Amino acid sequence: MELNGVTIDDTYAEAFPTWIARVIITAVTEEWAYKAAVEATGFATSAIGCPCEAGIETFLSGDETPDCRPGCAILICASGKKKLKEQLIERIGECILTAPTTAVFDGLPDAEERIPVKLHFFGDGYEYQAEVGGRSVWKIPIMNGEFVGEEEFGAVKGVAGGNFFVMGENQMAALMGAQAAVDAINGVCGVITSFPGGIVASGSKVGSTKYKFMSASTNEKYCPTLRERVEGSEVPEGVGAVYEIVIDGLDEEAVSEAMAEGIRAATTVPGVVYITAGNFGGNLGPFKINLSDIL
Repeated sequence: MELNGVTIDDTYAEAFPTWIARVIITAVTEEWAYKAAVEATGFATSAIGCPCEAGIETFLSGDETPDCRPGCAILICASGKKKLKEQLIERIGECILTAPTTAVFDGLPDAEERIPVKLHFFGDGYEYQAEVGGRSVWKIPIMNGEFVGEEEFGAVKGVAGGNFFVMGENQMAALMGAQAAVDAINGVCGVITSFPGGIVASGSKVGSTKYKFMSASTNEKYCPTLRERVEGSEVPEGVGAVYEIVIDGLDEEAVSEAMAEGIRAATTVPGVVYITAGNFGGNLGPFKINLSDIL
């Protein structure tokens, strides 16, 4: 099929389950909430080499937060609940508790699965319980006043690895198409794009053909400079650059919506010529998101 003159491959993105927590970070200004959110979602692009995958889901107004202050919602994704608990403790304790004026709240209060994140011991006995916005919180005395935070976070079984590839005539066309895609995805609730700027430049495959000690290596079938050297190259004639967009979300519906919005936006950029998606023949995960279906 074609969309805005861009060929859409008849294929599917293969995604897999992940555990996800949603953390609401508030602060005296949106800027300070954002700074804390950036730190809390650092080194979390890919589960291949990072302890988790994480990203900023959305900005929140004071009308949408328990303490009526501006904030950000972030998603933290991990392979299991134990790993997710570790990442919540470390990222809230090291990156949010330490930031000026911040507070944290559970972004999935209706989730059946609950994960305890007990940070009040940092108060060394001076901490105390209170209520903010109808929620039970701990207040910990710190140098700029008090840190306010809930100590139990909901967790849901979400979807990781939704993806599509933006292929352009040259590097700038592909990059502008990928940027347009990420901008559109940013308007979808319940999803994140965890890579730098939401865009993957170095797509990978499982393992390595040459170096057996590598758990992942370059996906040579999507490298334009190798198109004439690699048997079965997936790079069409006339494509000079490829970028991948990877999406994690609270459920398959959110990931599918994000993929669709991103693809539609990418196809409006001049020089984008082809859209496809990555899969492993159904061997990686149970979610198969067909491009033709979501569009």
